[in-house]
Amino acid sequence: MAETEPYAPRTVAPSGLPLLIAEAFDRGRVTGLRHAVAAYAEASGLAGQRLEDFVLAVNELITNAVRHGGGQGWLRLWREDHTVRCEVSDSGGGIAASQLGDRDRPPPNTTGGRGLWLARQLSDDMVVNTDATGTTIQISTAVGDPTG
Repeated sequence: MAETEPYAPRTVAPSGLPLLIAEAFDRGRVTGLRHAVAAYAEASGLAGQRLEDFVLAVNELITNAVRHGGGQGWLRLWREDHTVRCEVSDSGGGIAASQLGDRDRPPPNTTGGRGLWLARQLSDDMVVNTDATGTTIQISTAVGDPTG
């Protein structure tokens, strides 16, 4: 990432809620950022399989931002009521409508194309905003048992 042109988030962080993480990232920060997300999500009340699923979903989003979204991105993580939320933004060329509309599991013989599908499967909710100037994806997972 260029020092003279810092990456700026595409959206405004939620007002009034303390952010646990608000960080620009590139390829060199993916692993460290994944560990930070895991630690903060666990401290926010996620545990067990829900924690593992959430961290994997976030990892898919940040990896996609690096691979397909211009090589860098911006991550924000916060807790809102009984929900942990993560937003990942990039400045890539956007996601094709055909990819967004396809909710089916990618065939096993295809290379790639599983990141968005996995993130959707592993989180309670996913909202995607995308256009030719970039993409912002927000995922959320309820803290505790969502059925109880």
